[in-house]
Amino acid sequence: MDTKQRSAFSSKIGFVLAAASSAVGLGNLWRFPYLAAKYGGGIFLLTYVILAVTFGFALLLAEIAIGRKTRQSSIGAFRKLGQKSNICGILGMIIPMIITPYYCTIGGWVTKYFAVFLTGQNMEAANDGFFSSYISTTAQPILWMAVFLGITAVVVFLGVDKGIEKASVILMPVLLALIVIIAVYVVTRPDAAAGLLYYLKPDVSRLSGKMILGALGQLFYSLSIAMGIMVTYGSYMKKEDNLETSVFQIEFFDSFVAILAGMIIVPSVYIFSGGDESMLNAGPGLMFITLPKVFDAFPGGRIIGLMFFALTLFAALTSSISLLEAVVSNVMDRTGWRRTKTTVVMTVYCMIIGTVCSLGYGAFSSFKIFGMSILDLLDFVSNSILMPVLALLTCIFVGYIIKPQAVIEEVEQNNVTFHLKKFFYVLIRYLCPIGILAILVSSILSSMGAMTI
Repeated sequence: MDTKQRSAFSSKIGFVLAAASSAVGLGNLWRFPYLAAKYGGGIFLLTYVILAVTFGFALLLAEIAIGRKTRQSSIGAFRKLGQKSNICGILGMIIPMIITPYYCTIGGWVTKYFAVFLTGQNMEAANDGFFSSYISTTAQPILWMAVFLGITAVVVFLGVDKGIEKASVILMPVLLALIVIIAVYVVTRPDAAAGLLYYLKPDVSRLSGKMILGALGQLFYSLSIAMGIMVTYGSYMKKEDNLETSVFQIEFFDSFVAILAGMIIVPSVYIFSGGDESMLNAGPGLMFITLPKVFDAFPGGRIIGLMFFALTLFAALTSSISLLEAVVSNVMDRTGWRRTKTTVVMTVYCMIIGTVCSLGYGAFSSFKIFGMSILDLLDFVSNSILMPVLALLTCIFVGYIIKPQAVIEEVEQNNVTFHLKKFFYVLIRYLCPIGILAILVSSILSSMGAMTI
């Protein structure tokens, strides 16, 4: 592919909103609130923010700079910078290829719940067994997944400026408006103060190595690091745009949404449960079982639930768009195919694998590997193993092979001052590799401990 004719975002704000939209996803809306509740509320929030402006800053900056410097997606970018084995580039394509199909399966669940609240069936969704009954059927989950994947594919099909950028410029402000409105509604409920205090008040006694690893792991997944996405988006970024400030703006949007999501979910569940922390369980149960019950109990709950699932749908779409784009961009760079052909081929691939994931809760439910469903297995392989490995290898590559100076020079294009140059150097060479290695070891050990053969 001729890099001179490579697509590009039309403006800095277009790039920032697209990258922030990629970062803001389902992990912000249910994993972050769960972890905040689990690890002591305010102390977790404080730790997360500190890690965002340190670890998150260094990793995001490195990936975006690599993409902008080479004008290539992950495989071409690392190869162009001299990585002979190109393991980073290959992983940067494999990871989104694994994640995109099962993410679209979950996106189909979100689309279904949005439709349920839109059509006034929210009381049914609040019933015990509604979610498990739905995902165990065959046709409906696949149909809603196809709808979600179809919307994602159309945006990617339209390209960088006409598709991804325009969608992000529309969806991200709407997403921000929705989350602010819902958060204001929740925190003004009569009994919200206790839940809000539980969420925001720092409990220093909860400060621990495990909590810090939990915050670092959430940051790692939340910012779309080590998926090939930010390298790809960086390749569409204009040289004259300030890279350092763009990274901070992306982190601000991502952290803002995550923290407000916690202000919605934690007090809501706290009020509904009468202070029962066990209801703040992780995973699909919180989003698809507990919250519909909570909204059903609130005055005007259908409207709030509709707004919440619209918010969740938009967040899921912006992330799935970036995941599919990372795959499509890599395939285009390697094969020379046009965007039209590549998008169609990759959409068919996602539909096939996503269908298998969906059937893992129905027709294929008896098929388990290490006690995990097909979707859970793909999530474990991508999130707990491959992503930390790629992030660690990227730190080693930037810190010791091409050296931090290669990234620093890219940031300082057009006489831009890199204010945190020395800070970045220390982080990418020393602190980030140590932290990522700790995440990798911790996530593998904890997941293996939960496995059953």
